[in-house]
Parts: sequence; C-alpha cells; structure tokens
Amino acid sequence: MNTEHLISMVNRIGQFFEAMPDRTEALEGIALHVKRFWDPRMRRELLSYLDRDNGKGIDPVVLEALRLHRQMLA
Repeated sequence: MNTEHLISMVNRIGQFFEAMPDRTEALEGIALHVKRFWDPRMRRELLSYLDRDNGKGIDPVVLEALRLHRQMLA
C-alpha cells in the first residue's frame, strides 16, 4: 500500500472539513469519512504510519482528528 498516496488523500479530506466553522464537527467529520469510506487495511496503514513516523506530512487538522478519534478508526 502506498503510504504517500494515503497521506495525500487524507490531507484532501482534511482540507474539505477544515473549512467548517465548527472545529469539533470538522474533526469528527474527518474521522467519520475515513471510517466510512476507507478500507480497514487503509486505515490500519495510516494509523501504523502515524505511530511509526509521528504523522510526518499529515496536515495538523488531520493529525488532531486521527489522534482524537483513533479508537473509532482502529
């Protein structure tokens, strides 16, 4: 699985939701989108990358969403 591609995709999702005025809703929206539309293997790879490389290259809003809602994504 291409981790760089996953990072690019999740950052695009983050850009969409970051425009929302309610930050809490945006963070939940990012996590829910990943949960609903990403294959479990993709989610596992993203979370593994987060642990392995501390989320290097992932936008701050996305990192916050992933860390806050990690249990939902696992």
